[in-house]
Amino acid sequence: MSFPSWLSQLYRGLSRPIRRTTQPIWGSLYRSLVQSSQRRNPEFSSFAVRTNTCGELRSSHLGQEVTLCGWIQYRRQNTFLVLRDFHGLVQVVIPQDESAASVRKILCEAPVESVVQVSGTVISRPAGQENPKMPTGEIEIKVKTAELLNACKKLPFEIKDFMKKTEALRLQYRYLDLRSFQMQYNLRLRSQMVMKMREYLCNLHGFVDIETPTLFKRTPGGAKEFLVPSREPGKFYSLPQSPQQFKQLLMVGGLDRYFQVARCYRDEGSRPDRQPEFTQIDIEMSFVDQTGIQSLIEGLLQYSWPNDKDPVVVPFPTVTFTEALATYGTDKPDTRFGMKIIDISDVFRNTEIGFLQDVLSKPHGTVKAICIPEGAEILPVFLNANRNWNSPVASFIMESQRLELIRLMDTQEEDVVLLTAGEHNKACSLLGKLRLECADLLETRGMVLRDPTLFSFLWVVDFPLFLPKEENPRELESAHHPFTAPHPSDIHLLYTEPKKARSQHYDLVLNGNEIGGGSIRIHNAELQRYILATLLKEDVKMLSHLLQALDYGAPPHGGIALGLDRLICLVTGSPSIRDVIAFPKSFRGHDLMSNAPDSIPSEELKPYHIRVSWPTDSKAERAH
Repeated sequence: MSFPSWLSQLYRGLSRPIRRTTQPIWGSLYRSLVQSSQRRNPEFSSFAVRTNTCGELRSSHLGQEVTLCGWIQYRRQNTFLVLRDFHGLVQVVIPQDESAASVRKILCEAPVESVVQVSGTVISRPAGQENPKMPTGEIEIKVKTAELLNACKKLPFEIKDFMKKTEALRLQYRYLDLRSFQMQYNLRLRSQMVMKMREYLCNLHGFVDIETPTLFKRTPGGAKEFLVPSREPGKFYSLPQSPQQFKQLLMVGGLDRYFQVARCYRDEGSRPDRQPEFTQIDIEMSFVDQTGIQSLIEGLLQYSWPNDKDPVVVPFPTVTFTEALATYGTDKPDTRFGMKIIDISDVFRNTEIGFLQDVLSKPHGTVKAICIPEGAEILPVFLNANRNWNSPVASFIMESQRLELIRLMDTQEEDVVLLTAGEHNKACSLLGKLRLECADLLETRGMVLRDPTLFSFLWVVDFPLFLPKEENPRELESAHHPFTAPHPSDIHLLYTEPKKARSQHYDLVLNGNEIGGGSIRIHNAELQRYILATLLKEDVKMLSHLLQALDYGAPPHGGIALGLDRLICLVTGSPSIRDVIAFPKSFRGHDLMSNAPDSIPSEELKPYHIRVSWPTDSKAERAH
């Protein structure tokens, strides 16, 4: 049996790299997926009424009698129609002779996107009428019988990838949007990558796939959780933000190596490109250190990586949190392009510019800069590399400072230097945001800074263990989560200067996006209790089950969670994670297809001892 190259690769190991292209999908994107010799060809027509799929027929099938089922893609002059299923497209010849009037009536009158079943013979297309852009372009089906399985009503939009559709309309009619080539590709690629991950973890490295509860209890810190009412008055379940506590308890239980394709929930409201429910590849191991977790994940991604992309090169580079912030202004740097932050404080130690003097006199005061290549076209201000500097501070900069600045920044004609002065972290963070904004502006002008076919992985390590709370900087909160172990060299700082303690927390970054995060955990109950109660001032009663478990011979352990939605989004080059989830929520967290969340009659709330408090009308409130 012959298979179209786009889908075949999904069912085997993905092997040769193919360059990305913007041409429509069947001839290019789907042709990039090829099948490996280690696996059997999947049988796509088993248990079905069809004999073949629409995308698999080739010249090798000439003369065969076949039965196909699919959707009418389009019809031309009542002579040909193109039939589509998940596997591809095939041309069907509509019979014109009087003896086949009933067949012609069905195929000519059925609206586009109707579902039909046809039977006939595979024949060659007439010479000169082959379509090299279609994998099935050398053949067509001479129909003998046809059946209309279901007619399609007037569509809210055309099922064509090149048709512009608003996201709201796509989500409202998601079941139609799923028919598009791109959504089919995204979801099938996601399925294949997850299958390869399962093989790597379970078959090659002895992990156990274990489901953990969805109904849990409220936990301290972190993102807000969804509450689920129970029939016990005043008592609620919470949907877990992650299986964190359960996977640690599995290590205490001696399972040693756990993983799960885990559903997680966060009530974060309207946040761009976030979902209230999302999926993680969740992993935990006993008797492991940070290096072991990192090596595991590098091998996992290398094994499951699609072969239409350049292969993953390991090991991934590593930077510390401090280095990432100082060089890129963020803890999730996009390393596909330069424009790094340079410390130019020494250039202005003897400056006469008042605000720079003031900044540099403070303990953490610094002057930083980035060079925007050919930035004069987009930012005709600040310090140009040419002699006619166009900047409010240019007249105050001495010639020696100007020359030293050009040397440090390695500026060329038409480059622009952006300079900021202030507290180190804030100055770096500001330039980090400007770096990305300028990259966007330059790319809109045609400069290629971030190669879309390049996948740049990076480990970021040595995060601070604690951060000051935004609402009360005198109090601490966990930078990762409260179960993260301190760096072995910094344990003594927990009792003297906890703000300076580093953690054994590591993030995996891909092209400027955090796609995974994990840590070595605290396995000592006394240390965990001290961090929760004394440093974070949390109610330890809420975590008494975990603290008790740690006292019963908990092994050293650590883990990580990969954000599956974000990872697949980046792999497929999709503009949003909603494009790699079958039924996502909207920007505001609504299901536009079913109108969830929905109201519930008050009588149905009585068993849960809940009464809705409706928002009051402000005018009526003022009248009273």
